[in-house]
Amino acid sequence: MTVTYPRKFRDQLSAQDILNQVVLNREIHMVTLNRYRFSEQRSCKDLTDVIERLNGEPRQLCKELSHHVSDEARHAYWLTDLLYELNEPIGTPPGTSYVDEFERLLDRSVHENPEDILIDALAAINVTEKRGCEYFSAHIKALKALPSPENDKIRETIEMIMPEEAAHVRWGNAKLAEIAKKSPQHRERVENAKRKYTAIEQAAFESGMDVLAGAELRRVNNLMKVVDTLPLWQRPQYLMEHLPQTLFSPKLQKTRIDLVQKAWERDPIQFVEKFIPMFFSANLKATQKAESN
Repeated sequence: MTVTYPRKFRDQLSAQDILNQVVLNREIHMVTLNRYRFSEQRSCKDLTDVIERLNGEPRQLCKELSHHVSDEARHAYWLTDLLYELNEPIGTPPGTSYVDEFERLLDRSVHENPEDILIDALAAINVTEKRGCEYFSAHIKALKALPSPENDKIRETIEMIMPEEAAHVRWGNAKLAEIAKKSPQHRERVENAKRKYTAIEQAAFESGMDVLAGAELRRVNNLMKVVDTLPLWQRPQYLMEHLPQTLFSPKLQKTRIDLVQKAWERDPIQFVEKFIPMFFSANLKATQKAESN
């Protein structure tokens, strides 16, 4: 069975590249932690929705998903307590939400087959958990390289979460493999679901981070990758439903305006010398190196 992994941001920056920079800027660092909190909190709701759709069958899976909800709730309150103790915001994080974008890009066609509901749910959960593990691991490593009382406290919190998230990934892999073994048809359905949700997750991930020039076209490109994973008869309707908001996103424009205003207010000289070239740069690695120098 195909093994899928999260891709780099715009195929250029790894999670480690990103987190190494995040921990250097406290404001961005706190927003990142709040995004973690928000995602863990929303996961409780999403998992509960899955349990309700399954309506008690299969019983063992519903039980395991209930335990999963408990884990996510625990992660959310650990992160909430951390941010509270640091006197940082615990409301909805600013910018485009990865979670909201993921949900927006979902294929809302109704499955009548309970097994299709199950496969889709497991594939969606699995791909987002993998991204979470990748980021938590990179975050821990970045914090170890920059010790301080505050950073150590943050690292300890993430280190409590990480093993449970890794266990969730292993659990999801095992469940999908179990279904795939039933028949060649089941294997094909699992593989299709994994491809679809991997494309959706990557599109949501990049939408939540990419506010630079050309982001709209990159969003459309990612949307087309999602479309390519759908059956031919579903593609036109999915594209018509999702293209307008992908191409014309009010949240993206607001985030850009806020970012420009903050950069200008912080340092007009740096705004001209660094922010503007960064905004129009296609080479994120080069921009990151310039920022470090």
